[in-house]
Amino acid sequence: MAQGATIYNLAIDLADMDRGVYETLDLRVARHPSESTAYLVTRVLAYCREYTEGIAFSQGISAGDEPAIWVRDATGQVTAWIEVGLPDATRLHRGSKLSGRAVIYTHRDATQLCTQLAGQKIYHAESIPVYALDRHLIDGLATHLERRCALSLSITEGQIFATLGEVSLSGSITTHRIA
Repeated sequence: MAQGATIYNLAIDLADMDRGVYETLDLRVARHPSESTAYLVTRVLAYCREYTEGIAFSQGISAGDEPAIWVRDATGQVTAWIEVGLPDATRLHRGSKLSGRAVIYTHRDATQLCTQLAGQKIYHAESIPVYALDRHLIDGLATHLERRCALSLSITEGQIFATLGEVSLSGSITTHRIA
């Protein structure tokens, strides 16, 4: 019998001072059995950092032709294609062409990812930012994440400050470009 997704209920107090976004989010996030907790945390942080009207998690790993997260306008048109982890060039090309704006959030080695994608056929590759999230922050959140929890996030000047229960963590966001 196939194992089903694990549902996480996250109450998030978001303060993104860089963009002037202050929201309280109640997220139900499905974690596919093959998805690591670090990937799940990266997805949630990407969602929070990109939070805007029309943002949604896609069907995720089980839908190979969709990004981890996307933003749609009122007509249903995709306006942002947000990949997480180590996306391949074909999906990134499709997403950039479809939406006009694509971004990548990764908890892996961003330099290696950019090198792998360099020279590949990717629509407007030079304008796609690759945001590397601090691995210690990701690992710390992944260690303490529970299926039902409250998370406080403050984002300012390329730094993320997180409080999960009694644990306070911080880490940087570095920007890379596909060469």
